[in-house]
Amino acid sequence: MFLEAGTIAPDFTLPDQNGNPVRLSSFRGKKVVLYFYPKDNTPGCSRQACAFAARYAGFKAQNVAVIGISKDSVASHQKFAEKYELPFILISDPERVAIEAYGVWQEKKNYGKVSMGVVRSTYIINEEGIIEKVMPKVKPDTNAEEILEYLKE
Repeated sequence: MFLEAGTIAPDFTLPDQNGNPVRLSSFRGKKVVLYFYPKDNTPGCSRQACAFAARYAGFKAQNVAVIGISKDSVASHQKFAEKYELPFILISDPERVAIEAYGVWQEKKNYGKVSMGVVRSTYIINEEGIIEKVMPKVKPDTNAEEILEYLKE
């Protein structure tokens, strides 16, 4: 179950692509775009990460932090970030701490086969740590642009 807007964003401390601990609550005072994705170096996830990277200046100009989260390891994230020159934080969550706290670990159907996995979704968290907007089941190619449009409103 996805969390709802108006809910306090669950805090977590997990390692980034360099192995440094990142605590969500340390971003209070700025908006955070927290996007969950299934796997590094897969076509959709690579396109989504590149779309965020291409629009990163727009997020930075609005004092918005961009954080991507998947179950991949720190080493995998490091290679992924280097390969695509990603300027934002990637969080490694192999134990699904944040993934489950945000309700994005769900049943998925792929070619009729049912399995559990990360549903590509985005949360926009306000300066006080409250979930402002929930974007479930986003499209990798348009997600970053949709968020920038929303932030301009």
